[in-house]
Amino acid sequence: MTQPTPVSRGTETFPVVQRTSIRFFRKVSRFWVGLFRDVGLRTYFFRDIARGFGDPATYIPETIRQMKTMGVDSVPLTVIVAAFIGGVIALQTRYQLLPGVQLSIIGLASRLMIVLELGPLLTGLVLTGRVGGRMTAEIGTMRVTEQIDALETLAYDPVAFLVVPRFLAGTIMLPTLVILADAVGLASAYFVSVRITHVTPQDFIAGLRLGFAAFQVFYSLLKATMLVCSYEGYITEAGAEGVGRSTARAVVIGSVTILVLDALTATVLGPLLQS
Repeated sequence: MTQPTPVSRGTETFPVVQRTSIRFFRKVSRFWVGLFRDVGLRTYFFRDIARGFGDPATYIPETIRQMKTMGVDSVPLTVIVAAFIGGVIALQTRYQLLPGVQLSIIGLASRLMIVLELGPLLTGLVLTGRVGGRMTAEIGTMRVTEQIDALETLAYDPVAFLVVPRFLAGTIMLPTLVILADAVGLASAYFVSVRITHVTPQDFIAGLRLGFAAFQVFYSLLKATMLVCSYEGYITEAGAEGVGRSTARAVVIGSVTILVLDALTATVLGPLLQS
């Protein structure tokens, strides 16, 4: 006589406490599995980028075009953001000073906040939204319309043609835009301080020079990243909905990455700035 096949008990057959625990541990395990999977996929993506550098004939012409798209076309937005930030910092610093405090502190505070923090941070965040979202949408659309597959069919390395130029353009143009943002922000702070708050040019410049070191400029150039936007576009799937989802994910991850790197940079290099 055959024995009846045992029926596996589903999650819903367990008591409430056990069912809740099972669901919780499943979510935790899926989170860690997904996290390690994403880290592994991004590691392979870095490997493909390194391999793409071996084909300069493919990425150099495209790099020049991307430098214009990512850098030159972003100059107006960078200037507007930096100018308003510099002016607001100067106004807030002047009106929050206690009586008897030297007015040269306005120049010092403006330099520290703009060069060390707000200049590179806000430039990175603004460009992540503008350039990073566009970059993800471009590559994602090429993925869902099978243009990347066509490149592979034509013996083109899609990473060398699509990702490496954007990586090089971002590496070159982002520090350039940060320098521009720092300069515009300080110029705006100077103009607002002298014209609106009646601080003398001598006081502002004296504070601007106080304790300045070249390392502060180097520190300012360490705070930007947009490679994740290329990756999210490259793995896009599921049509137009997938492009939108990848674009939103790229902007969110890129912004959070910039904030995390900003905090880590301040933690690691802060003592060097103090010394």
